Amino acid sequence: MKPIVLLCATLFCLNIDAQFHTLTLPKASPEAKIVQQIGVTFIEVNYHSPAVNGRDVWNNPYIIPQNGNPIPWRAGANENTIISFDTDVKIEGQELKAGSYGFHIIPNGHEHTLLLAKPDNLWGSYYLNLITDVVLQVKVKDTVSDFSERLKYEVINQTESTCQLALKWANRMIPFTIEVDLKQTTIEKLRYQLNGENTYQWEAWNDAALWCLHNNTNLEEALTWVNRSINGGFGGFAAHPSFINLSTKLEILDALAREEEFNNTIKSLNEIRYSASEAHHMAVTLIKLKQDKAAINLLNQAIKKNEKDWGMRLYQGIAYYYLGKKSASTSALKQCAKICPEGFKPRLEMIKQQIIKDEYQFPQRKS
Repeated sequence: MKPIVLLCATLFCLNIDAQFHTLTLPKASPEAKIVQQIGVTFIEVNYHSPAVNGRDVWNNPYIIPQNGNPIPWRAGANENTIISFDTDVKIEGQELKAGSYGFHIIPNGHEHTLLLAKPDNLWGSYYLNLITDVVLQVKVKDTVSDFSERLKYEVINQTESTCQLALKWANRMIPFTIEVDLKQTTIEKLRYQLNGENTYQWEAWNDAALWCLHNNTNLEEALTWVNRSINGGFGGFAAHPSFINLSTKLEILDALAREEEFNNTIKSLNEIRYSASEAHHMAVTLIKLKQDKAAINLLNQAIKKNEKDWGMRLYQGIAYYYLGKKSASTSALKQCAKICPEGFKPRLEMIKQQIIKDEYQFPQRKS
């Protein structure tokens, strides 16, 4: 074969060997991912999931190196496991900034040193620098677990602000606690998200203010948010005064003991157009805040437009009861009984008897 032909043939063979395709084929350690929300924090774990395949994985140093000899364990297979948090968190009580981290483990029998490291894109743990790369390390103990053929990560023991992330494989698991500052992370995320497309959404500003109210935090800021919901943005754009956001404002002003502004807001209710459901919402708020006279004034007008609305009759009867007008209360509840659903009548009768005996308590009424 002539040299030039031989060269062409060689290059052709090399070109064939170097070709790639986009086929998806089974892997010995397939990719896996879990995403969990705790409060407003999103936790994501990306890893590769090896199988036991009949091996004693926890006692085989070629599968799980012990004591960092010769290297830490990648807590999975192939690339390093990656754990990311979109807010600051605490890992076993130690603070960790939001970000994406490579996750490695140094096992020592049943005690394990967990390592969170930068960078997060190492191949396994071969090139992990324990001095310069590791930003957090904690020690935890493993425990027994239901048998899992595949290595996997699970979220267990979840509360509104904490969870345990557990690596499970074979008959063991390594759990560790992740904690978020629920109030701080929520407030910070709300501040960020109230920009952009939420800027002119009155519901977004109201819901943010309502969250602060229900969690008794940042009430001054919550008042500015609900005012934004009511009054709109620059030049009043997207203003949307309604019984929904005005109810929120009344509760915040009550919590802040802003009596004059509270009373002025009560007076402004007469200027607002409302639907039947919004009338229900405001009536509940007024009764809750012991503004029974204002509730009666509202309901008397609303009932004229919604004579068949049994809910308004119910709230009317309750408001009259708190004003000490039992006769008017009983009359309103009788009207309610004529038009309410059959399924509600036993509960209505119970309310009526409690009112007669002066034992009725409206849920969440201000003490």
